[in-house]
Formats: sequence, C-alpha cells, structure tokens
Amino acid sequence: MWKTALAGVAVLLLAACAVPRPQSAADWQPQRGNAGFSAVGRLSAQKDGTGFHASFDWNRQNGVETIDINTPLGNTVGSLCQDRLGALAVDAAGRRSEAADARQLSGRLLGVTLPVEYLRVWAHGQWVDGVPHQILPDGSLRQQEWTVRRSLNAAGGVRLLEVAGNQMSLRLVFDSMEAAADDAQPPSLCAAREAA
Repeated sequence: MWKTALAGVAVLLLAACAVPRPQSAADWQPQRGNAGFSAVGRLSAQKDGTGFHASFDWNRQNGVETIDINTPLGNTVGSLCQDRLGALAVDAAGRRSEAADARQLSGRLLGVTLPVEYLRVWAHGQWVDGVPHQILPDGSLRQQEWTVRRSLNAAGGVRLLEVAGNQMSLRLVFDSMEAAADDAQPPSLCAAREAA
C-alpha cells in the first residue's frame, strides 16, 4: 500500500516539474545583442477564426536568421530567412519571394503576418531596444500592438511564447533552445540565396 502511495507522490512531483512557470514582470530584461541560437518546437497561429499548426526549426548564426516551417507530418511549408541583404522566403514548391524584412514575407508564406523581427528577442525574455514597451502586472510584455506572454521550463529557458495583437494570436512551444556560437567568419547569407 505504501509503495502505491509513494509511486503516486513521485508521479505528482514529476508532473509539477513539467509545468511551465509563467515569466514574472521582474524577469523581463532589456535587449542584449544578437547571440546565435538553435531552437526546435511547434507553433500555432490564428487570425480571424482561421489558423494553422506547424513545427519549426529556428536558427540564428553569423547574422543570418532562418525559420524552417513544416506541417505536423513533416512536410515542408517553407523557409523564411533574414540576412544583411533583406528577407527571403522559399515555399514548398521552391518559389522565392524577397522583401526588406521577414514580417512582410511571413504573410505571403504563411497567410499570417507575424512580428518575426521581434520574436527572437521576446523568446529570450527581453524587450526590443528602441521600441516603447510596458510590462504589465501579470508579467506579460506590451510592445507596439503586441502582448507577449512567456513561460519558462525547469531550467529557466523559454518553454512557451504567446503573442497576441492585430486580431491574431501566435503560440510557440519550444522543445529546445540552445545557444549557438558565431564563428569567426563575417555575416553570411541565407542558404537559399547562396544556392541561387
């Protein structure tokens, strides 16, 4: 009997460890550079009652930021990349689109215009430098038209990033996010741009 009770307590303790902790107002920090990282997870976006679910592989290294979007079954939806020359999107059919920034291209690629240029900063628990912001009593961040909520995993890293605004909501669930050191090379270009 006591073994069953002990097993039950162990299960409850493990479940408690797995629950993301909401970020508090004191946890938000000013933007600190553009460090490289690699992240994997799932996302969902909704606008005007329609939406989509996908998985993502997100990398930033040597000044190049790339988000590869795949369906839940692993089929490629497309890739969105920002480098020193601007933004580049490549859809599943291989069609390329270019724009000055990734926000414009996210609408073409995904059907939902996302604040791509801010997401990496918010995911790191920081507000975007030079853009007015407000930290709300519930621990969420308000920046421009976006309300941002962030939950942390047991190690203090991002587990969940929720962004709402402009009649749209975005939810990113991070399976992992790790620092990736830039190498000694100067900033490079998007892989799709170099392949062309």
